[in-house]
Amino acid sequence: MQKFVIRLLMFAMLSLTLTAAPVVTAVYANPDNDPPPSPPAKGKKKKSEIRPSIEQAAFENGYRAAYATIYDRHDYANAIEQLKALHHDDTAAVANLIGYSYRKLGDYKLSQVWYERALKADPNHVKTWQYYGLWQVEQGNRDQAQYHLNRIAQLAGTNSEEYRSLAAALEKPPGTGLVY
Repeated sequence: MQKFVIRLLMFAMLSLTLTAAPVVTAVYANPDNDPPPSPPAKGKKKKSEIRPSIEQAAFENGYRAAYATIYDRHDYANAIEQLKALHHDDTAAVANLIGYSYRKLGDYKLSQVWYERALKADPNHVKTWQYYGLWQVEQGNRDQAQYHLNRIAQLAGTNSEEYRSLAAALEKPPGTGLVY
């Protein structure tokens, strides 16, 4: 009887783990290197709705190419064009990468517009809170950056890469020539 109870408890724990995993993944694992799903279509059916897997595959390939253009080649101007050509700049991941690229080009006003657009699309997009927080640090807005850090802690915890990155930037003295 005792072995049966132990097996039943093990099965219950395994079941809970498997059902909770997608929720945890959605909150913590939001890297921008994986393309976000396409937003659902509105209104009447479009030709693209007939073959959504082809459109999604094209979007994913384009997103990955733009991601590589940013992080591998550091060609931010080209990446902005690639991202805008995807016609999904209303998604948080795409808008965030556009904002990041503008920030790297030194256009802080446009960068801010895109970060805010990303947060409007998804207020829980952790990577945007991180990058916008780094933007705040670069602008000397340390109180705002601290707010972003607290938001990341709520969403992803203090052990997340995003939290550690922004916390490290905030630990440096103001005016030390941050490069992120």
